[in-house]
Amino acid sequence: MRPRRDAILRHGLPGGVGTALLAIGALGVGWLPLETNLLANPLVDLLRGSAGGSLVARGFVFLGLAILLQAWLVLGADLLDAERPSLPSLAWIMAIWSAPLLLAPPMFSRDVYSYYVQGRLLEAGSDPTTMGVGSIPGWFQDGADPMWAESPTPYGPVFLAIERAVATFAHPNAYLAALLLRGASIVGVVLLVVFVPKLAAFHGVDPVRATWLAVLNPLVLMHFVSGAHNDSLMVGLLVVAFWLGSCSRCVWGAALVGVAFAVKPIAIVALPFIGLLWAGAGASWPQRLKAWLLALLAFCLTAASLFLAVDSGYGVLSAAFGTPSGVLTWLSPTTAIGQVIGYLTTAIGVTADNAPAVFVVRTIGSVAALIAIAVLILKPSRRSPVRGAALAIGALVVLGPVIQPWYLLWALPLFAVSGLTHRGMQVAVLVTTAFTVHGMVESSTTSDNFLDITDGITFVIAVAIVALVALASPRERRLLLGAPTSDMADGMMRT
Repeated sequence: MRPRRDAILRHGLPGGVGTALLAIGALGVGWLPLETNLLANPLVDLLRGSAGGSLVARGFVFLGLAILLQAWLVLGADLLDAERPSLPSLAWIMAIWSAPLLLAPPMFSRDVYSYYVQGRLLEAGSDPTTMGVGSIPGWFQDGADPMWAESPTPYGPVFLAIERAVATFAHPNAYLAALLLRGASIVGVVLLVVFVPKLAAFHGVDPVRATWLAVLNPLVLMHFVSGAHNDSLMVGLLVVAFWLGSCSRCVWGAALVGVAFAVKPIAIVALPFIGLLWAGAGASWPQRLKAWLLALLAFCLTAASLFLAVDSGYGVLSAAFGTPSGVLTWLSPTTAIGQVIGYLTTAIGVTADNAPAVFVVRTIGSVAALIAIAVLILKPSRRSPVRGAALAIGALVVLGPVIQPWYLLWALPLFAVSGLTHRGMQVAVLVTTAFTVHGMVESSTTSDNFLDITDGITFVIAVAIVALVALASPRERRLLLGAPTSDMADGMMRT
């Protein structure tokens, strides 16, 4: 009991202060519906009603994220020094860090309001995967993003059913709906808290370090808790599916991939790797084919049952793989390269705009991702199927046409549980730090504006704050930049 109390005081309390400040800042610069009683609250009006109030709110966001990042880095440095909190202590710390955000306005994205309006669309008898939310009266007042007003919904029947249930219960209160939909995301976080250490232990990876990297990560707090993204539920289900597969219950693992697919179709990438788990290490080609067919059968039966039960979502595949392509974000390497090439070809008069170059580079990236995934499936070598799935999803994210910050969390838990080298761990920590900067800059807008010149000053301030937080202490510098010690080589630092 004493070690747990010490861990909570040392790590839980500072991080909780950080997220509390973030929650206060969200009252000023977070996303709210245009029609909500919360706007009449004196504190909300003070923070949102003037430029000075918004500046103070943004300052709370900066300070809160900086403190949260510092708390996370201190915890990681303690783990490297073998000052090890227990898994129950980490669960308590995660609960403390999450609690202030549960009732706060969403930050870093307003997708949760689109979820609500999609539920209203389904409740009205329409299929959201074949039409946009713009057809529903009051969609803009409910807080949905105009970017997606005419786009079909890229979610499967399980999440559509959740959206419909919330819309039925909460309408016309869009903010209440957002809080309830955050609950679905929290279910995914709870699954990660429970099953990341179990799956890590199966791989001989330190479960405490894996949980620190994959679950207590600031990006999880920012995008799964505050942002309430349904990706959390999909990722949590995939981790449970791989745990079941690792425990020789592959039929249930494949079925659970079907459930994850019915949340977001991208989950289907994991299915062949469940089949590899089913076949076992060193399996022959006939054994692999048999395992893949059995996994596919369990997957199809589950997914088909869910589609029939909800009787909606039949256009999800075309929606899921077509909707994001209209977004131009500098976070995607293929889109960024395409835009740079496009600007050059436009400048010299070869093309009228940058669209052709973006299309070509994106296509090359998508083909490269598919080839990489095929190689990982067909040539598993000696890597674990969980590591193969992590690499496959990682390739799809990095080489895909669009990257949102929460997409990184699709693969991070699988990398963490299957073991990282010291260099891999450093990359994960540095990427987390970089995207915390991104969160500061984009604390009240969406990610596609990341490199706007108008946000240049904000970007410089954010970098300075995070650099001060991350590099001020020798222990945190060692975590980010130092050479591995003998202790680092054990547990999580696997090849």
